[in-house]
Amino acid sequence: MKNLISIEDLSKAEILKILDKAEEFEDVALGKRKLRILEGKILANLFFEPSTRTRMSFEAAMKRLGGDVINLTAQEASSIAKGETLADTIKVVSKYCDAIVIRHPLIGAARFAAEHSDVPIINAGDGAGQHPTQTLLDLYTIRKECGKLSGISIALVGDLRYSRTVHSLIKALNLFDAEIYLVSPPTLSLPEEILDEVPNTKIADLSEVITAVDVLYVTRIQRERFPDEEEYKKVANSYKITPDLLINAKDTLIILHPLPRVNEIDTAVDKTKHARYFEQAFYGVPVRMAILTEVIK
Repeated sequence: MKNLISIEDLSKAEILKILDKAEEFEDVALGKRKLRILEGKILANLFFEPSTRTRMSFEAAMKRLGGDVINLTAQEASSIAKGETLADTIKVVSKYCDAIVIRHPLIGAARFAAEHSDVPIINAGDGAGQHPTQTLLDLYTIRKECGKLSGISIALVGDLRYSRTVHSLIKALNLFDAEIYLVSPPTLSLPEEILDEVPNTKIADLSEVITAVDVLYVTRIQRERFPDEEEYKKVANSYKITPDLLINAKDTLIILHPLPRVNEIDTAVDKTKHARYFEQAFYGVPVRMAILTEVIK
C-alpha cells in the first residue's frame, strides 16, 4: 500500500487483511507486549485542522511500534503563516520522515499531497471528503463488538452531508452487504453522488429504526462546515440519543460515534450496555498500527 487517500483505494480483501492485522496488535496497543518493528522510522503528523483522537492515536501507534513522530499542529507557528504553499510544505517534510499523516480542511488535499511527496501519504480527513482510517477502525469496532461485518443493519444518524466519516464508512459498508438506514435533517442528507454509489440505503426516522438495527452510528452536527451560522442553529439539536430512546432497542445494539460529541448523545448513555464509542476510540490505535506497518517499509 503506497498511500491511503480514500477507502476506495482498498479492496474488501485488503480491508479484512488490515483488520486481521490490527487484532494481532491489540495487546501491543495496550502495552502488554513490546514490539519494535518500526524502530528507526519517523512519522510526520501534519494537522491543519484540530484533532485529538486521530493525531494522538497515530502517535501512540507509532511509538508503541518503536518509531518516532514529528508534529505540525499550528499553522501560525509554521512557514505556512509566511505564505508557503502546501506543495512545498509536503516536499520539505517528506525529506524528514518515512510517512506523512495529513488532515486538511480542503477536499482533495491528501491526494494533492501524495502528488508532491516522496513518502506515503495517509489521509486523516480532508474537509467534508473522506476519512479512511476512521472507517477502518469503525469496521474493526463493528466486527469486534457485533461478531461480524457482513449483513449487519446500521443507522447513520446526524450530519450525513458534511461528515467525512460517514462518506467513507458508507462505501465500505456497501462492500459487506450492510442494510443501511439514513437518518438526518433534510438539509444534511447524504450527497446525491454518494447515494448513487450505494444503492442499498433507506431514508428513515430514528424512532422507526432504533428497535431494528444492530448499530447506531451517531455523528455531530459540524458547526465548522456551515457557511451560515443561522443555518447551523436550525439543525444543531436535531437528534439526541437518551436512555429512554433505547428502551426498546435490541439488547445487542451498539452505539458508535467518531467523537467529539457535543450534545447528540446524553452522557447517561455512557453507562448503558449499548455504548461502545470509547472502546471505538481505543481501537484506533491497533488499526492505525496495522496501517502504518502496511505503508512504512
